[in-house]
Amino acid sequence: MPTDEPTDLPTDRPTDPPSGRSDLPDLPDPAELVGLIGLFAEEKRVRAFAAVALGADDPTQVRERAGLSPKDTAVALRRLRDQGVIAEADGRLGVAHQRFRDLARAARPRAAATEDYGSRDERSETVLRTFVRDGRLVRLPSQWERKLVVLRHIAERTFELGVEYPERTVNEKLRAWCEDAPVDHVTLRRYLVDLHHLQRQYGFYWRPAATA
Repeated sequence: MPTDEPTDLPTDRPTDPPSGRSDLPDLPDPAELVGLIGLFAEEKRVRAFAAVALGADDPTQVRERAGLSPKDTAVALRRLRDQGVIAEADGRLGVAHQRFRDLARAARPRAAATEDYGSRDERSETVLRTFVRDGRLVRLPSQWERKLVVLRHIAERTFELGVEYPERTVNEKLRAWCEDAPVDHVTLRRYLVDLHHLQRQYGFYWRPAATA
């Protein structure tokens, strides 16, 4: 069924990454979480961090909102910067949200080598163990055949056959897959529609009984 959204399907099939490159993104050492816990074990640092999270963007505002002395404010901010949980851009302080996302990914347990994704095909299982973990997408493979395996898996695990979903629900379900992936839910939805894993009409989506 034709779609009214532009397609981003490639016209050729990309090759595997060059030798020596991993399909998995580099993840921080989970031991860093121990340092993070220690960082927030001290009340003054917690108060300084909370002030930044609530909008204080310079040391004076942090001091006033956190109720700290100038010395305690300077020490707390230095430790928070050293641990990478706050950052400064254009002279303004802010929470380094990407740092917390990276640590969350590091703490998430990797899928066991024997985990069964239900594909009934060992090659597909290997692909899914690489690119899907804990019900989330690590990233889409660059190699086209692997990408097809991952997209089919996402469609089958996310949408019931024949059930109609409003676009808002589709977006919410796909955002959950994309939480830590360098791909957004709109791109993922477009792939699923173009590959006929989802059909769409009048703002509703459904997974057909058979996929071409």
